[in-house]
Amino acid sequence: MAAMIETKKLEYTYPSVEEDGKATVALRGVNLSIEAGSFVVVLGHNGSGKSTLAKTFNAVALPSGGSVYVEGMDTKDETLLLAIRQRVGMVFQNPDNQIVANVVEEDVAFAPENLGVPTEEIRRRVDEALDAVGMGEFVRHAPHLLSGGQKQRIAIAGVIAMEPKCIVLDEATAMLDPIGREEVLSTVHRLNREKGITVVLITHHMNEAEDADRVIVMDDGLVAMDGAPQAVFSHVEELRSMGLTVPDTVALAYELGLDGLNVPLTALGVEECADAVAAALSK
Repeated sequence: MAAMIETKKLEYTYPSVEEDGKATVALRGVNLSIEAGSFVVVLGHNGSGKSTLAKTFNAVALPSGGSVYVEGMDTKDETLLLAIRQRVGMVFQNPDNQIVANVVEEDVAFAPENLGVPTEEIRRRVDEALDAVGMGEFVRHAPHLLSGGQKQRIAIAGVIAMEPKCIVLDEATAMLDPIGREEVLSTVHRLNREKGITVVLITHHMNEAEDADRVIVMDDGLVAMDGAPQAVFSHVEELRSMGLTVPDTVALAYELGLDGLNVPLTALGVEECADAVAAALSK
């Protein structure tokens, strides 16, 4: 399958803001290829480089070294900036920072209007985007009266209205309660499944990675692990050494294993884990 995003020896360094003059190296030669239509979760502790990586995917941050390509387009080429950002939409941690209008439909229409999309086409895009995130009934509501999860879904709708091929969510569930996180997760999974939109989810919630096609673990500006969720989360001690946890089901299976009960670490779902524990107890 074709690559949606590709990085080659990607480096990024933040200039010093301290008196000592020391720059902060955030990415140290990252090589990645993210397939079109895939659902990828990027994990890592604070300072691991995961959010910086996300910002390079649509040229919010430009490489200090190496390159980032979006469908083959180099993000360092200023003439391609609009085309790149039309293909890769960003959703950030705080939805209030992305909501710019006093009415939901006006907020969702904001980006298409600035792209010069015709009025009739904007109306279609706004309606389809709100329906896609399950917020069609809130078309004339005031965004500031919505819950955190609803606001984030509006922010996602605003990105969808640009008709991107990829959505990058940078800690987009970090400020939400469990209900809000579930709303956002179910929305992006549905967009990935039904519309074929590539999703890159940056998160520190391990359970959000259970249903991903692929999990990438960042540590000290490098890719420390890369594979299917079951494969990545089986490395419990290695993840803990990087300051990360594992999904609750994996943690349970691991602790039971230390006590002599052989429960596979690959049983990520709650029901799947319960069945695995029952099977182990019956032996």
